Formats: sequence, structure tokens, C-alpha cells
Amino acid sequence: MSSQWQVREAARALHAGGVIAYPTEAVYGLGCDPLDADAVLRLLALKQRPVEKGVILIAADLTQLEPYVGPLPDPLRRKVLATWPGPVTWLLPVSDTVPVWLRGRHDSLAVRVTAHPLAAALCQRFGGAIVSTSANISSRPPARNPLTVQRVFGGRLDFILHGPLGGLDRPTEIRDGRSDRVVRSG
Repeated sequence: MSSQWQVREAARALHAGGVIAYPTEAVYGLGCDPLDADAVLRLLALKQRPVEKGVILIAADLTQLEPYVGPLPDPLRRKVLATWPGPVTWLLPVSDTVPVWLRGRHDSLAVRVTAHPLAAALCQRFGGAIVSTSANISSRPPARNPLTVQRVFGGRLDFILHGPLGGLDRPTEIRDGRSDRVVRSG
């Protein structure tokens, strides 16, 4: 099965309001269109994750994330771009237009320009950022392969994009853009 065909079908599922699984830098992720409230709420229900926690968005480049984050001062922009594409997720000031189902109770949003080739191709094909949260039930270990995704979620996903993980042992580091504090070590 060609990865190009799979990426096209995964993007099609996203555009149709679906929830999909796909490989990321360290684990399989669950994703959907971040602007589709029904899809995001369905994804959160599958994970048993409260909306108050917020989600991560991944993208193929910074321009796909710009509608979601507030203006970045030049020093912060340079610091963030020095780590992208790559396995660092940043908590950045959120745009006023970002819905609560993405940011949760926070005034920041977790975002990353992924270095994973399939995840980046998926964002390119979709035409924007997508939700990226680990493929697991909250507080359980994340899936590291499509078979585990299938076992955990059964037929409740609209598509599983098969591919290798990016080689990290742990999920990406999360840094606070305002304080540069490491919130989660990678």
C-alpha cells in the first residue's frame, strides 16, 4: 500500500470530519480537523480526556500554525524556529479566535512543526494544522503501532495511517514559550 495513497485517504477522512490515527515522532497520535468541534469532541471522548486540558496541534510549517497563535515577538519566534521542524512542542500565546475545545482552560496553545515525514505530509495534504494527541485512553500507555491502535479503539476511528515512528523513546518535549520552562521532558 503506497504511503502517498494512505496520506491522501487520511486527509480525506480529516476533511470529512473524521478522527484518524497516524505515526508521530515517538508514538501513534490521534488527529482531526482542529476547527471541527464535533470531531475534536469525539476525539476527546475516545481518549476520555477532559476538554479543559486542551490539545496539541502539529503542522508542516509555521504558516499552518499562525492562525492559532498570537503575534510572536522576534526573540520568541527565533527561539521557536530554531527547534522546528523537530520534536519540541511549544506553549505559545493563543489567538483570540481559538475555540475552547483546542485551548481548554489555558491562554496558550501547544503547537509543533513536526519533523516526522508522514505527519508533515499529512498536514500538507490536509492543507493546515491538525490535532495531535497520543493514541491512548487517558493515563494509559500510548500506542506505538497500528495493531495497538486497532486494539484500543477498534472500529471507532475513521482511518489509520500506517508508518514507522520517528525514533524517539518518549513523547516530544513541551516548553513554555513565555518562560522557556520545560513542562514535559522528551
